Amino acid sequence: PLGREGKIAKPRQLHNTHWGMVCPAETPEGQACGLVKNLSLMSCISVGTLSAPVIEFLEEWGLESLEENAHASTPCTKVFVNGVWMGVHRDPVKLVSTLRKLRRKDDINCEVSVVRDIRERELRLYTDAGRVCRPLFIVENQQLLIQKRHIESLVRAKDDPTLSYNWDSLLKDGVVELLDAEEEETVMICMTPEDLENSRLQAA
Repeated sequence: PLGREGKIAKPRQLHNTHWGMVCPAETPEGQACGLVKNLSLMSCISVGTLSAPVIEFLEEWGLESLEENAHASTPCTKVFVNGVWMGVHRDPVKLVSTLRKLRRKDDINCEVSVVRDIRERELRLYTDAGRVCRPLFIVENQQLLIQKRHIESLVRAKDDPTLSYNWDSLLKDGVVELLDAEEEETVMICMTPEDLENSRLQAA
């Protein structure tokens, strides 16, 4: 562990991957400044879920064993679940798209992380505990999926305790999703709604 007496600045600064996960302002003054960090308001720690349903789904969706493809000439993508090499897959684009759709429908747990490394030809899935995740609004075809009706439902549920529309409902409706630091590296994230508007204008 790093001593608090050190005068080196680097360990006290936030790393780029901490963006949105760790609060840049909330830290004690004095010797512990920057060494003791606090989570951001919206970030959460994954509690972990069973990997068996994910592995079962992969087997149904064309996961091939290592033995069968040991000498195959066609390029395959290696599939890992919690760091364990489960097999290979020939259509990673469709597999990743399907996994994300299932996660947004709450068919697989919202905390499951889907990381596709194109350069290394790897697909890494994580269901373990202890990963810091943060929520992001989902954008499809350069349009935010969250609509006024979702906000109105939240406001109505706040005023009327009999209605049960809450944060979990947004996750199940597929308008918000939780991403961990590793999955963030593989997706394009828009910083503000204005940036999204500019992107739409440039595309048009």
